[in-house]
This record gives sequence, structure tokens and C-alpha cells, in this order.
Amino acid sequence: MEDRIQALEARLQRLEAVEEIRRLKARYGELVDSRFDDEGFLSADRVAPIADEIAALFTRDAVWDGAALGVSRGRDEIRERFLATTLTFSWHFFVKPNIEVDGETATGRWDILSPCTMSGDRPFWMAGVEDDRYACEDGVWKHKSMSLRVVFMSPYERGWAKQSKAVRS
Repeated sequence: MEDRIQALEARLQRLEAVEEIRRLKARYGELVDSRFDDEGFLSADRVAPIADEIAALFTRDAVWDGAALGVSRGRDEIRERFLATTLTFSWHFFVKPNIEVDGETATGRWDILSPCTMSGDRPFWMAGVEDDRYACEDGVWKHKSMSLRVVFMSPYERGWAKQSKAVRS
């Protein structure tokens, strides 16, 4: 009976970790997107506390790899990265999570769809895959690394048909 209880407790801990990681990823997307309003990118004084909160979602030695958007290492660089932007709008949809927990570490793979607007009011569709590593730091799950692989980035007017065909080739 004791072995069965221990096995159930271990399963419950894994399920709770998966749910905490889902909430972590949702909070990340929510914060990243909250840096924009109807006028575009928020002013420095309004975006600073958001950048602080984004950075706090990462471990001290985390790596954020945004593909063409660059790489940031550690909380300070991640914070600086989110104080500025190359976009005037974004909205992140993270779907199809595949999360594997192993004790105090975990991995996750998420598909991402993000309508976004580049400077000059140029709207784009972006789709990709994010591969994440997580660590439980002081009882709280955080991003250890986040790595984006862009599948397509296509101007809104043209859609994604030509870009997605090129990816499959």
C-alpha cells in the first residue's frame, strides 16, 4: 500500500508541475504581448515593470533564443531585450504543449502562432516551434532556456502558402 501511495504522489507531483509550466508559459505570452497598446509599443516607464516581470520568469542563468531576434543570456540581458522591440504589435498563441517532467527539471515543446506588426505598420504572420527547458528554482518553475525555430514569417497580405511550401521542400 505504501508503494502505491508513493507512486500516486509522484504522479500527482508531475501533473502539478506540468500545470505550473503551462501557467508559466501563458504568463510569459501575456506579459510579452502586454507591452503593446492601441498606439503601439508602450513608453519606457510603462514597459519597465513588465520587462522586470518577464525576466523574473527565467532562471538566473537562462538563455532566451529568439532566432532572428537575437539571443539573451541571463536575467539582465533578457530584461534589456524586452525593454525594446522591433515590433509595434504581437500576440502569442502557444499550442500543442508537449511537457516532460523529470524531478526538478522539465522540457517543453510548443507550437507558436503570432500575428505581429513590424515597424512601418507592416503586418505579418509568424509560426514556429519553441523548445524550452525548465527548472524548479526555490519551489517555483522557471524557464531555463527558450529557443524559437521559425517555420514561416509571411506578410499578412500574401498569406503563408508560398512560405510554407518552401519549408516543406
